[in-house]
Amino acid sequence: MKIIIVGCGKIGKSLISSLVKEGHEVVAIDKKEEKVAEVINIFDVIGVCGIGTDATILSEAGVEKADIFIAVTGSDELNMLSCYIAKTLGAENTIARIRDRAYNEKSLGFLQQKLGLSMSINPERFAAQDIYNVLKLPGAVHIETFSTRNFEFIEIILKEDSPLHNVKIMDLRKQQKANFLICAVQRGEKVYIPDGNFVLEKGDKIALTAAPTEILKLMRSLKITRKQARNVMILGGSRTGYYLAKMLLSSGNSVTIIDKDPERCKELDEALPGATVILGDGAQQELLLEEGLNEMDAFISLTGMDEENILISYYASSQNVPKVITKVNRSEFIPIAGRMGLDTIISPRRTITDVLVRYARALQNTVGSNVEKLYKIMDGNAEALMFNVNQDFKYNNIPLKDIRFKKNLLVAGILRNRKAIVPTGNDVILPADKVVIISTEHILYDLEDIVEE
Repeated sequence: MKIIIVGCGKIGKSLISSLVKEGHEVVAIDKKEEKVAEVINIFDVIGVCGIGTDATILSEAGVEKADIFIAVTGSDELNMLSCYIAKTLGAENTIARIRDRAYNEKSLGFLQQKLGLSMSINPERFAAQDIYNVLKLPGAVHIETFSTRNFEFIEIILKEDSPLHNVKIMDLRKQQKANFLICAVQRGEKVYIPDGNFVLEKGDKIALTAAPTEILKLMRSLKITRKQARNVMILGGSRTGYYLAKMLLSSGNSVTIIDKDPERCKELDEALPGATVILGDGAQQELLLEEGLNEMDAFISLTGMDEENILISYYASSQNVPKVITKVNRSEFIPIAGRMGLDTIISPRRTITDVLVRYARALQNTVGSNVEKLYKIMDGNAEALMFNVNQDFKYNNIPLKDIRFKKNLLVAGILRNRKAIVPTGNDVILPADKVVIISTEHILYDLEDIVEE
């Protein structure tokens, strides 16, 4: 597909990288020559220097033939206007990054309708939702939800004293009453799709799929669950911090926010009645202790500096805060954070890239099925996808054991009439099902792509 991206900042470059890997024809537009030159040198893309609201520039980029037009500059208004002009000039689908909470809370639906937007994206709001989900099940380091919370994917890291060390997966399934599936294991930088003979080790990151009640049952049985975080400290009054605090306050949590910008603290104090807003530098350990760090159930570092987030999170972890969550956007810093024992990493950039890659894949589906959800998992080394199954899927009503699947992928779940099925070889896929696939090597556009022809 032809995809035009306006804005070559951090989000824009991340999108360009992922969409080029997916095999799309990408055109990048930015008003700064040096940014256009940078993406041309790094990626196999066409670059155009100019403003995204200039019809001449958009025409030069081939907007009339664009399957998707994405505007991710730093200005919400510029993004919306760019999309409106692109739609008028013939772009098939338009997507705008809209971050201001005034738009997101009051008039977003109206704007989307009037501007003809296919979608609006807000990385900070998506990231806040990810953090909120983890805080409800702090024993996990990552959670994704399929189909209105009827089926979940979670990642857990096996600690030094884990009862799962040196346990075969088949033995674990026999020991536990919960209905679950271990669908992927990351050991170092290698991700495995394990069979029943796979032996788990301490330090492994394991991925589970099951209904939420079954996941909770398993985690309680293994004694790796923790109570939901009630007292939460947020470092950094960013947009992500605001959205997260609002979600937590609405659930009855106690929230403390620390920020060193007086104006931002004033805004947060007015916008979040019920939150405790502290003006100060969170890099000062004494301040964190004075504000009750040792009594917190969770600490989330959301400053604009990855390095600061990692270091302060490490300090919070050393103070035995039960759950520490760290925002890290630069992919090269994520392994460093992991080696420091920081296992729950949130990346707004990666989250929004997942959303748009999924959208592009969904537009390329065939009649047999289509991608409804797509998540990068295991530090981006694998994918979890959910497909809707149509009548024309060639392998409907055939036992899974009789289908020759490609290597390094797994049917991890079937959702049928709001019921979650952890599949066995005797289960079948039926029209109207939703099917969850875990893959480590394949780019899947359609459910039929999982079968070896």
